[in-house]
Amino acid sequence: MSEIVHSDRAPAPIGPYSQAILAGDELFCSGQIPLDPASGEIVGEDAKTQARQVLANLQAVLAAAKFSADEVVKTTIYLVDINDFAAVNGEYERIFSSAKPARSTVAVAALPRGVRVEIDAIAKRRR
Repeated sequence: MSEIVHSDRAPAPIGPYSQAILAGDELFCSGQIPLDPASGEIVGEDAKTQARQVLANLQAVLAAAKFSADEVVKTTIYLVDINDFAAVNGEYERIFSSAKPARSTVAVAALPRGVRVEIDAIAKRRR
């Protein structure tokens, strides 16, 4: 059985998907982009500022399902410009400083709403 997870502290989905799905002890978080949850507007123009908002949105979704960043086991980072890797990595490391999940980083041609970064995650509840 699975359950839809929703947080008002993260942006509403901009398409036909859920913020996250809880399936047993695993949480599958959809990609977050740097949208302000209240206004729906893009936060920041540079990758560092956008990554900070993306990670705040992701943490809000995790919290809605009663998960923490320490329970994230896999992330995927999507970058429009691979040269933003270091800037995004600095923000990423602030959130995932103790438990470092497995990760992929992919350069893509474009992201929704013209943003520079998107991050999705999978978390597993610790016993």
